[in-house]
Amino acid sequence: MNKFVSGLGAAWLAALVAAAPASAQDLELAITAPAGAGGGWDSAARSLQEVMMATGNAKSVQVINVPGAGGTVGLAQFVQGADGKSDQLLVGGITMVGAIITNDAPYDLTNVTPIARLTGDPLVVAVPASSPYQTMADLVAGIQKDVEHTIWAGGSAGGADHILAALVTQAAGVDPAKVNYVAYSGGGESLAAMLGGQVTAGVSGYGEWQGQIRSGDLRALAISYPEPIEGIAAQPLKAQGYDIELVNWRGVFAGPNVSDDAKAKLEEAVAKTVASPEWKELINARGWSDYYAPSAEFTDFIASETDRVGSILKSIGLAD
Repeated sequence: MNKFVSGLGAAWLAALVAAAPASAQDLELAITAPAGAGGGWDSAARSLQEVMMATGNAKSVQVINVPGAGGTVGLAQFVQGADGKSDQLLVGGITMVGAIITNDAPYDLTNVTPIARLTGDPLVVAVPASSPYQTMADLVAGIQKDVEHTIWAGGSAGGADHILAALVTQAAGVDPAKVNYVAYSGGGESLAAMLGGQVTAGVSGYGEWQGQIRSGDLRALAISYPEPIEGIAAQPLKAQGYDIELVNWRGVFAGPNVSDDAKAKLEEAVAKTVASPEWKELINARGWSDYYAPSAEFTDFIASETDRVGSILKSIGLAD
């Protein structure tokens, strides 16, 4: 466990794993990734699939992609189709919280059953290798000079990527509602726009673009964590004089009205998976941080995060 895992979460995880019966190994699961291929939710779902099966914490796992509207299309389908079912999971995160608010979605995260918070990774502000912007200060100066033609690429409208682009625009002293943001349904699409030089800058989870950053195809200007991260050269926005921090967290949910026994079985399977060496090796390779929290703690976190994200969206003109 690293510093992002609370003492309560770590203690509960250890107790749950120690007490876990073998029944979770009989699970045959379907995990909904409410986005297209190549993005963070798809990667999280397929990572769970890989490790749950490799460790024997599930008998079989299928991943289903349902893209659209920042995850709210997949959320609605999941709420309607997974009601009371013990073999269904949904991956979501901070972007879904924002999309629910900005899209005035018919369902929110109170309509599903939080199982566990899984990972938290820094968002990265990056530019194409051909960009004249060498530093964060250069990009901010470009925003101040011509916000209309400073084109950003990222995930769904109202999500974490959009929020960070707007906060950077605000920090530049420009009305954040004027941010020229192009929303893509998957990480692969926004990456293609970046590599093709179709946009000025982009935001994504660091792990999603780390390969292109290491190869030199993208230049990382800043990360959204409040503190530097070992192995990442880009410095936090806060360290560069911008009062901005944002954690791109991801978690997993069951459907509404699942029985206590089914919920416990799913919690057990996920807890054993994230405690495994295979999971730790995988998230390190992907550049993700362990941000585990069990169901009760995760439920409280979602409530506070919904309030926080709502306030940010209102302040930057993305919500009423």
